[in-house]
Amino acid sequence: MKLFEYIERINLLHKLISERRTGCPEKLAKRLGISKGRVYQLVEELRMKNVPITYSRKLETYYYTNEYEINISLSLRPLSNEEMANTNAGWRIDHTYKLFCSL
Repeated sequence: MKLFEYIERINLLHKLISERRTGCPEKLAKRLGISKGRVYQLVEELRMKNVPITYSRKLETYYYTNEYEINISLSLRPLSNEEMANTNAGWRIDHTYKLFCSL
């Protein structure tokens, strides 16, 4: 699933940036399993969200200019009957319901 891949990618990117060991954009792209252009897009997306990322040509790494933390997680769980009713605008979904059409 793309969402899980994206979360894992952002978490790995954050770890590498925090440790100042991303390498050059080409190496980072290989580590993340994406294109170099997509690396630039990810970094720009984070910058647009005011994440203080910069690149050092001397050290060949991205790094945070200020201490910064990114926490992304996803949890999956079944909904209670009350949550299902609220989510479906009050309609109760019965998985045993069958629709018959007469032609």
